[in-house]
Formats: sequence, C-alpha cells, structure tokens
Amino acid sequence: MMQRLFYIELIRFPIYIENMLNVLRTLFIGIMVGVANVIPGVSGGTLVVVFNIYDKFLDIMSFKFKKIIKNWKFVLPLVIGMLGGILVFSKVIGFLFEKFPLQTYFCFIGLVAGSIPMLLGYMLKKRPGETKLSAGRITGTTICAILGFALMIGFTILQMKFGDSDISFSELPAIKPSLLVIIFFAGILGAMAMVIPGISGSLIMLILGIYPIVIAAIPIMVETLFKGEWGQFSHALFLLLPNGVGLIIGLITGARLISYLLRKAPHFTYAVIFGLICGSIVNLLIVCWNKYTEVAALVGVGTVIGCIICFAAGFALAYFSTKLAPEENGDKKEEIEAQEKTE
Repeated sequence: MMQRLFYIELIRFPIYIENMLNVLRTLFIGIMVGVANVIPGVSGGTLVVVFNIYDKFLDIMSFKFKKIIKNWKFVLPLVIGMLGGILVFSKVIGFLFEKFPLQTYFCFIGLVAGSIPMLLGYMLKKRPGETKLSAGRITGTTICAILGFALMIGFTILQMKFGDSDISFSELPAIKPSLLVIIFFAGILGAMAMVIPGISGSLIMLILGIYPIVIAAIPIMVETLFKGEWGQFSHALFLLLPNGVGLIIGLITGARLISYLLRKAPHFTYAVIFGLICGSIVNLLIVCWNKYTEVAALVGVGTVIGCIICFAAGFALAYFSTKLAPEENGDKKEEIEAQEKTE
C-alpha cells in the first residue's frame, strides 16, 4: 500500500513542478500586462498575444463566469499579477522609461517582434483536410493584415498629433456633467482598445485628455481615504466612478466582439491582429526616434549595445514563451487515475 502511494506521488511530482512553473509564468505575464496597461503607447493586448494567452484573456475580460471558474488556476495568478503590476511595478517601469527610455522601448519592440512567428502560424494554419491554402484564403488574410496595419498606422498618426497633454497629473479638475460624460465614454473606448493588440487603452484616454485626470485621482483617493479628508476623497471618487463603469462596459463589449470574430473567422481575425502587431512595431520605432532626438547628445556605444541586448532579450522571451505555453498533462493524469483505480 505504502509503495503504491509512494509511486503515485512520484508520478505526481513532475506535475506539481510543472503546475508551479505555470503559475509563476502566469503571474509574470499578469505583471507585464498590468504594467503595460498604465503606460501610454504600450499595448497590454499586444503582450497578451505575445505570451500566447489571448483566448483565455478574452474569456476573463468578457466575464464568462463558467470559464473563469473552470480556469481559476490560470485566472487567479493572472489577475493578481495585473494588479501588482499596476500598483507596484508601474513606478519601476516609469523609472526605466525616464532613465533608460531607448533600452526600455527596444525591449518592448523585441517582445512584439518575437510574437510574429506565432501569429503567422495561426494566420496560415490549414483547416482539417486542407492540403494547401486556397487563393481566396491567401487574398483574404492579406487584405485583413493590410487593414490591421493601416489602422495601426492611422492610430500612430493620431498619437503623434494629439498624444501630448498639458493637463496636470497632480490636480483634479472641477466636476462638471459634460466632463463626467467624457470620462465615461473615454473609459469605454479605452477598455475596448485594451483588448485589441497594438492599441494602447491608456493612450486613447490620453488623447481624449482623460488619462492625467484618472492617474491623478487614484493616488489622491487612496491618500485622502487614510487621512480622512472626505471632501477630496469624494471629489476623486466621483471622477473615477464614470470611468470605472465605462471600463467594465468596454471590456465586456470589446472582448465578446473579438471572441465572436475568433470563433467565426479565426484566420482573418488573426490576420488583422498580425497587421496591428506589425504596425505597433512602427509605432514604437517612431517613439524611439523621438526619444533619440531628445537625448542624441547622450547616446553612445554603450547605449546602442544596451538597446541591442534589450531587443534580443525581449524577442527571446516572447518567442520561447509562446513555445512553452502550458498544455494539458493528459498522459500523466491518465496514468495517475489508472494507478489510483488499482488501489
């Protein structure tokens, strides 16, 4: 009896290790996505695609409770990581963008570029029984990829034209009905953008002039809550409430729309995502060039080498992460179940 139990635990041990590594991997992904979602110009949706969890992420964002409960071992570390990334590591990333902007952006470019082979595989994947891609499929996916790329380039032009904001990041504006309506719709548009790879939800809110208000309101609300300054607390709360409601509506609407498209036309949907991802590389390169013109006098050989290393590290992380995406341990589970039945 003891020998059987020992044998069962021995078989289980690799599964325990693999499950622990999967949890740590998902936690890390959540942290990265959380950090990305608070940085204007960086797309959390892109990183979700990079790490090959886009379908599961859409299930969470569309509030499909049955799938959330079924996949709680995935959902819990991802959500904890996202919250941790937003609350803690955003300051670290902010420091890196301030002190090492070029190296940090090249790391993100590497992350995005490393996901391209995976997307090409999804886009060109043959259907069951299909020996080669039809001319219609090739034409359709090409058109969809071009449309996605063009959309991202258009978004980049808007970013260049309207991306800067003079609104204070430390003071709250007066509460007006018109402002609350704008904050509400900015939340909807920003949330829908969050689930679309290549599009930065926080940048959408920055373009609309709402991002500085939200970023200022969150710490003010927390600080005044502990200090008991209820006037300032309610002021910040009333500014955040319409944005929060808009975010929930936007997440549900955007995630369910994309989930529907992935079910009905997966190849064409992934082709659009592929175009968005390629366009986001152009977006990040333009940002890098703008940063370079600001600090050109300080750029030396060390900076160039650092950018190359950061790009390579980001590319490798994304590429190998998609290769190491967790799969079901079907064979091992069946072996354990069979062993337990013999007790």
